[in-house]
Amino acid sequence: MNKAPRIVFMGTPAFAVASLKALLDAQMNVVAVVTAPDKPAGRGMQLQQSAVKQFALANQLPVLQPEKLKAPEFFEALSSYQPDLQIVVAFRMLPEKIWSFPPMGTLNVHGSLLPDYRGAAPINWAIINGEKYTGVTTFQLQHVIDTGDILLQERIDISDHMTAGELHDIMMEVGAKVLVKTVNGLIDQSIQAKPQAIPSIDKHAPKIFTKDCEIDWNQSVEKVHNLVRGLAPFPGAITKVDGKVVKLFSTQKELKTPKETSGSFIIEDKKIAKFACKDGYLILNDIQWEGKKRMPIEDFLRGYRAI
Repeated sequence: MNKAPRIVFMGTPAFAVASLKALLDAQMNVVAVVTAPDKPAGRGMQLQQSAVKQFALANQLPVLQPEKLKAPEFFEALSSYQPDLQIVVAFRMLPEKIWSFPPMGTLNVHGSLLPDYRGAAPINWAIINGEKYTGVTTFQLQHVIDTGDILLQERIDISDHMTAGELHDIMMEVGAKVLVKTVNGLIDQSIQAKPQAIPSIDKHAPKIFTKDCEIDWNQSVEKVHNLVRGLAPFPGAITKVDGKVVKLFSTQKELKTPKETSGSFIIEDKKIAKFACKDGYLILNDIQWEGKKRMPIEDFLRGYRAI
């Protein structure tokens, strides 16, 4: 394709803003942005614009906010921008009529090395499962979610204490760079799309529910540590202390056979708090007690007996 393709960008959260900014910085021809409708938020329930909408308006880009993606009026409005290519980053599942009509199709930026970790929460599940690396994939949308032909991939290493939030921020920037490379490769036809391999049986990334956040102290300390960091900073791993729900966000492993039963909450020298696991102790760096804010464990312990 010789001329710059007309691009419609679709995304909602801050994660997607980095990709949209990268396209504009690369002087791509973004002709419109599609994002979620404004939603009430905060104590006053004022209408809140998505991060993508705020960025788009600040850069004088037209914004579409469909309530229903299958609505004929949305397709009519979208078609009026005559997109050659659509780009999806952290958006809703699109009807086939929407993703299939641009001449160059619709590409997606996904937070894993597909075919592994297809689904809504690839960043969380990669860490929960103790992966040493993950990555970013750009791929062409097709009917079954996250199964389209792969365009480009880039690996990201995961350190032993990296949280989902930290990986999210790294992936946001890496994904933006890979996206620009992908679009340039499609323009100069240097990229050949490749069908996905068969995914690993145990590497799925479904939406995170409350049940997934509950800590099983009969697991190894390694598994519990991975669960905590895979759910940090949101939604947080949960357990109970003195009958109260608490959330954990940052922990360390102590590989020493515990004397106590699994799940026991132990305080040492009034400055260390830890839980007994199957094969060791999980030492807490911070905690969020029910009804209170997240705090360093030292602050928590100072007031613990008074709670």
